[in-house]
Amino acid sequence: MRRFLVSRAAFALAAALISGPFCGATPALAARCGSGAAGFEAWKQNFAEEARGRVGSAGIDALMDTHYNSATISADRGQKSFHLSLEGFMAKRGASAIVARGRQLKRSQAVLFSSIQSRYGVPPGPLLAIWGMETGFGAVHGNQHALSAVATLAYDCRRSEYFTDQLYAALELVDHGRLSPGARGSMHGEIGQTQFLPKNILHYGVGNLDNAQAALMSTASFLHAHGWQAGAGYQPGEPNFSAIQAWNAASVYERAIAIIGRQIDAGD
Repeated sequence: MRRFLVSRAAFALAAALISGPFCGATPALAARCGSGAAGFEAWKQNFAEEARGRVGSAGIDALMDTHYNSATISADRGQKSFHLSLEGFMAKRGASAIVARGRQLKRSQAVLFSSIQSRYGVPPGPLLAIWGMETGFGAVHGNQHALSAVATLAYDCRRSEYFTDQLYAALELVDHGRLSPGARGSMHGEIGQTQFLPKNILHYGVGNLDNAQAALMSTASFLHAHGWQAGAGYQPGEPNFSAIQAWNAASVYERAIAIIGRQIDAGD
């Protein structure tokens, strides 16, 4: 099996040198990436061949039902809000409304948040900040075909390697019955109340992430797994800020979560 994989990778690399760019340095990325819809169907066939043996029939069938999602590419190229100032970003995302609603939920769901904090060490504030920022506390989950969004980004050359890992995770979730092939999500394939990408669902997901309790527990599980220390601070420069950074790579987003979370936790 190892010799077979090496030969497949060598063949794909040779073909790429002759006919065009090759994205990725591992055999899993032997299917060549592209920059437009025209090559997607051929890429999908190649990816399916690479995936056989690692992905079951349900996952392969789900992959073959995906389509190139132009809306995903447009969204991936146009994340302008992450370039705003912190003040502008928080205003655009409705930070004051998130704080107000977050404080209400902290009171009304005190038993749930106490249970989560006892188990994972994460207080309500950052969880509510993430929930409010990601989906408006469950109001907007996204209406994109999640697998198509992830497959499109795995095919697209800009971040092919990162989203190839996400696609393999999504197909594994389908194989295990943890993700419906028709699941709807956001533009990059994020799922559920706090918007988990497939690989994070695979490693940290607890239950059905369309359910608020499961999504909040999963989010706390993620933060805990990324080094969250019970009782420590989570502002920039404090021990738990790095766990928030693991959630999202945009600096303005990270700081907004820390500020909103602190304001929620400080409220009555």
